[in-house]
Amino acid sequence: MTATDPALTALAQGWCALSLLHGRIEAHIERALQAKHDLSVREYSLLDVLSRQHEGEGGHLQMKQVADAVVLSQSATTRLVTRLEDRGLLERYLCPTDRRGIYTNVTEAGLRLLAEARPTNDAALREALDEAARSPELAPLVKVVESVNVPA
Repeated sequence: MTATDPALTALAQGWCALSLLHGRIEAHIERALQAKHDLSVREYSLLDVLSRQHEGEGGHLQMKQVADAVVLSQSATTRLVTRLEDRGLLERYLCPTDRRGIYTNVTEAGLRLLAEARPTNDAALREALDEAARSPELAPLVKVVESVNVPA
C-alpha cells in the first residue's frame, strides 16, 4: 500500500472520524461531570470500574487491569487513585492472601458520588451522540456505537 492507495485513504479517514467522535464525546461528558460533580471523565471511569469489583475469584482488579480498563498508564492510574483517595472516594488495603498486593475499593462517599454522577454521564453521552449523528461523517459511527451490546 502507498500513501495514495484509496484503501489506505479510506482507512485513515475512518480512523480520523472515530478519533473525532471520541474526542467530542469525551469533551462533552467532561464538561458536564466537572460542572455538576467536580469529576473528570477519567475519575468517573475509575470509580465506575472499581465499583464493579466483587468478592471471590477474579473479583478484585490488579492495578494493571484497572489501568487497562481506564486506558491510562499504570503510573497515571496510580496518581489518579491517589487523588481520589485524598478526596475520600477510594481506599487502598493489602491483599489478605498476598501481602505484596494492594487493592483499591470505592468508599461509601465514592459510591454516592458515582450514583449521583451516572445520570449526568449518561445524559451527556446521549447528547454528544445525538449531536454527532447530525454530522454526515460521524452518523455511521454513532449507529455502530448505539448497536453495540456488550455484556456486563
